Amino acid sequence: MDRSGIELSIPVIEVERLSKRVRVADTQDDLHILQEVSFAVGAGESVAIVGASGSGKSTLLGLLAGLDVPATGTVRLQGTDLFRLDEDARAALRGEAIGFVFQSFQLLPALTALENVMLPLELAGLPDARGVATQWLERVGLASRLRHYPKHLSGGEQQRVALARAFAPNPRLLLADEPTGNLDAETGRAVIELMFKLNREAGTTLILVTHDESLARRCGRILRMSAGRLHEATTEAASAPA
Repeated sequence: MDRSGIELSIPVIEVERLSKRVRVADTQDDLHILQEVSFAVGAGESVAIVGASGSGKSTLLGLLAGLDVPATGTVRLQGTDLFRLDEDARAALRGEAIGFVFQSFQLLPALTALENVMLPLELAGLPDARGVATQWLERVGLASRLRHYPKHLSGGEQQRVALARAFAPNPRLLLADEPTGNLDAETGRAVIELMFKLNREAGTTLILVTHDESLARRCGRILRMSAGRLHEATTEAASAPA
């Protein structure tokens, strides 16, 4: 609490001295993927993690979500230490607090667009999963595609379904990993405009992994990764409305 007795807001996510290493096959050597990474992200911030392929940025994103376990360090999500929880408890917290948007869409091919968006709502036990999913697909411009399977949707449409699925459970944090990586330039721009619009309307905290500098500048902060280290953290004015 501050001196007035008012509780200070807890960052949505805090990363403290996070490291990840793996043993190189047929050797006794470790490959250091992440080394002593620390930062915090407050509610409503938009942060880009930028770096070349192999710099560790996607590994970092997986650790932020509790999908992997670090060698050292910790991640606190809404004040909860992810790595003091067992796998089931991490999954439950992830389902409640985090939405995901992936480069490869990660839609389930045996489910329709509507069923893909309903799934996280049903897993979380939220009411009226069908109605909420329908509303979100309407918001992303897919009202006429509810019963289409992913194979019958274009790449841009699949990513719109993924956006609806990510935002439908009303998460506090959105993690986006190269969300335009599988899209052509024009479609990618439209998807990004939609993602930032939905993020702004929902008041979600956004962490975006990208190698695209122009996309990174849409965020309020840019964190730069190189050889597993966070070697620069800058606050930059976004070049376009976010």
